[in-house]
Amino acid sequence: MRTAAPPPARRDDATPTADTAFVDDTAAGAVHLAPDHPVSTPPTVERMPGGALPMGRIPVSDVRPLVDGGTRPTKSVVGEEFTVRAKVFREGHDAVNATAVLTDPDGSDHYFAMHSDNPGLSEWSASVVADREGWWTYRVEGWSDPYATWVHDAGIKIAAGVDEDLMCAEGVRVLQRFADSVRGLGVDASEIDKGVVALGDTRSPAAHRFGAATSPEITGLASLVPLREFVSTSPAYSLLVERERALYGAWYEIFPRSEGAHRDETTGVWVSGTFRSAAKRLPAIAEMGFDVVYLTPIHPIGTTARKGRNNSLSAEPGDPGSPYAIGSPDGGHDAIHPDLGTFEDFDHFVAEAGRAGMEVALDIALQASPDHPWVQTHPSLFTTRADGTIAYAENPPKKYQDIFPLNFDNDPAAAYAEVRRVIQVWLDHGVRIFRVDNPHTKPVAFWQWLIADVALTHPETIWLSEAFTKPAMMHELAKAGFQQSYTYYAWRNAKWELEEYGRELAGETSGSAYMRPSFWPTTHDILTPYMQYGGPTAWKLRAAVAATMSPTYGIYAGYELMEHVARPGAEEQIDNEKYEYKDRQWYLYEPGGPLESRSLAWYLKRLNDIRGWHPALRWLRNLRFHAADDENVLVFSKSRIVDRETGERDTVLVIANLDPHATRETWVHLDMEALGMATWSTFEAHDHITNQTWEWRQDNFVRLGPDSEPVHIIHVRSH
Repeated sequence: MRTAAPPPARRDDATPTADTAFVDDTAAGAVHLAPDHPVSTPPTVERMPGGALPMGRIPVSDVRPLVDGGTRPTKSVVGEEFTVRAKVFREGHDAVNATAVLTDPDGSDHYFAMHSDNPGLSEWSASVVADREGWWTYRVEGWSDPYATWVHDAGIKIAAGVDEDLMCAEGVRVLQRFADSVRGLGVDASEIDKGVVALGDTRSPAAHRFGAATSPEITGLASLVPLREFVSTSPAYSLLVERERALYGAWYEIFPRSEGAHRDETTGVWVSGTFRSAAKRLPAIAEMGFDVVYLTPIHPIGTTARKGRNNSLSAEPGDPGSPYAIGSPDGGHDAIHPDLGTFEDFDHFVAEAGRAGMEVALDIALQASPDHPWVQTHPSLFTTRADGTIAYAENPPKKYQDIFPLNFDNDPAAAYAEVRRVIQVWLDHGVRIFRVDNPHTKPVAFWQWLIADVALTHPETIWLSEAFTKPAMMHELAKAGFQQSYTYYAWRNAKWELEEYGRELAGETSGSAYMRPSFWPTTHDILTPYMQYGGPTAWKLRAAVAATMSPTYGIYAGYELMEHVARPGAEEQIDNEKYEYKDRQWYLYEPGGPLESRSLAWYLKRLNDIRGWHPALRWLRNLRFHAADDENVLVFSKSRIVDRETGERDTVLVIANLDPHATRETWVHLDMEALGMATWSTFEAHDHITNQTWEWRQDNFVRLGPDSEPVHIIHVRSH
């Protein structure tokens, strides 16, 4: 964090004299006055006619990032760098400069010098970072730079032999003000004083005097604690800084009832897994390097219109039903399915996950089975049809007779309060991450209120939106407070699609200021044709791209076993775990087991190890794409400076053959600047997958495919 002493914001005590020919009024901006000119202060105007904000003395406009014109907060996490941009300019030819200012929750300002990206377009930017959680603000200050103005003008005239003594005299006045400003900040100004003395020595050539006044020591101070005049500021915009897990994490999804489920040897009847048996699976999940274990709904399941295997309309005896049909006489969203155990068992599971270094995410599906207690106790939560029946869920022609959707409009106060009560139950039992099922079918205003209300007492809580819907709704849910969002990654398979989507998600002009993606190659509801027919190569490369392109990604249990057979006519697994128990007999695939070679557990562990080794992979906005001659070969990198003092950089380069059926050979062409190197540089390319190392440069030949590995994940080691 750059916490250099703040530059002087203005000269509030200035009075016009022969040496200080300006006055700066706090409210109205600054007026440049000639020596001995009468002082007149513009009237204080908080708003112009029509409600417009008055322009500053130094115009500052088009501040970015900006979410909905500044009415919604920009988001970042602790330690995450992002770029603040603005247009800053002034009349005439005097030098202008700019500063980005972050104000922390305690009201302290943190200053970041901006640099001019495009002088002709008046574009300025600065990389900024917040060092702790909470509500911050950010703004841009534009200011006149009298020292830079003098350096520019004097440099030209003295070199041309024009007005040499006059320019040195002008320099004395500027440097005196500069020295006073620096001393006012408690900084040693003796080097500037030397420049003042040198400029006043008329016995020395003007060029020598100019050189003394522009020494590295003085120009260094001008960068660190500049003389800022006529400071004008943009409005302050909200910045929500959250914990790193809001941006970065590896999720592993399980159905708790399947972990330990088995058929009774005597009766042949399925016996459900429990939280205690599921807890025995946690070490293996942690060993693969996952940070979050995500539980599908754990509540009692209704029996009315219960779905059978493969979403059939009639359940057979012993069919457990969908855990998304929540509610029975045993309870609703605030209860645990009796087969899974008790709250004590749940607490044990949460504690064991914590001991394994993982957090627990709980699925929140705001819908009810016809047997839910709410049907009797809170009938206003549902929609009653003209015939007196309660409306079940429909997505014509699909019908979900086992689920009643909630209605938030009949009695909003009661609906909001009841859901908030339910969330508190799980907060009280240690849950700090919620995966929300179909949030786009509930009012956005409700989510904004709920997330904000929970944050009052538990600001560390993270919400993942499972909204496979229109982009506008996905973005609005993020603006409402969801820290993360499912994405269309599962259906983005071609190179051009992934590049376009990656730029959309990570680009400064899109949603990266407030929407964080979570990439899932498959889910319990999604098994795309690419995964059905791509073979082991597809399962490797889709996990690798997800784990490296997005800071947060997720894996559904069974991914390591490459469960790829779909239900006919559907893009989901046959024998879907939503409607039955699944005993995967993990012991067969463990190291030393007879089926060890059929498991990708080792590959997932490798991916998560790589993510842990490389800080660059913890960010989103540093995603950059590179070129390859083959349209099936995707190339991207992520780079991050990890030590500001030494300039040490962590850079990862990913090259993936997206064709799972064929080995491809091609040339890749790297944007060396994006890797932090000059065009002519060479570097060591260490592939974390194969553990091979090559010497690479801007253009390199690669060969990837089923007969070797489909993806290079390369640590870029500069010479």
